[in-house]
Amino acid sequence: MLQHIIPSKTRRKTLALFFQNINQNFHLRKVAREIDEEINAVKRELDILEEEGLLKKEKRANKVIYSLNPKYFFYDELLRIFTKRCNLTQTILKNLSKIGKLKYVVLSHKFAKRQKLPEGEVYLLLVGIVVLPEVTKIIAEEEKNYGSEINYTIMTEEEFSFRKKNNDPFIWSFLKYPKIMILGEEENLMKS
Repeated sequence: MLQHIIPSKTRRKTLALFFQNINQNFHLRKVAREIDEEINAVKRELDILEEEGLLKKEKRANKVIYSLNPKYFFYDELLRIFTKRCNLTQTILKNLSKIGKLKYVVLSHKFAKRQKLPEGEVYLLLVGIVVLPEVTKIIAEEEKNYGSEINYTIMTEEEFSFRKKNNDPFIWSFLKYPKIMILGEEENLMKS
């Protein structure tokens, strides 16, 4: 579905590479290798994205290095889009019937930005009736790709509503920060 909004396959793959490795810098050849596209096509896309202001470029020794520009006007919107296209979210969505009957699946912005979590915080909230072994299997597999532990919590709708109404600090510390809705509507998630 993203191909209708961003018709260039090379651009989609380039954006996904940068937004799913948000703190990394890349040079032209590495981008071409990572996304398995022709170097000329990659160069053209990098030039377009740099000219637009989404990428910054800097010369280091004999290489030109590209990185994301977090001050780009649509940075957060693109971060949300490409987080919804990452392995974890796609795996969860493809396996919804095995996972159970979920009302909400929510990722913290900290997951997308690859920020370390303070003690007691989670990257992922799942609300509904959940088959725990299925979720555990998916998370364990994704931790290999992510490169670190993916903290998550699971709650029934009743527990979630009860904890929200009673101003549970754990729930509200998750809800008050920017988040990415994978399943469900944020407006309903935040209702008391």
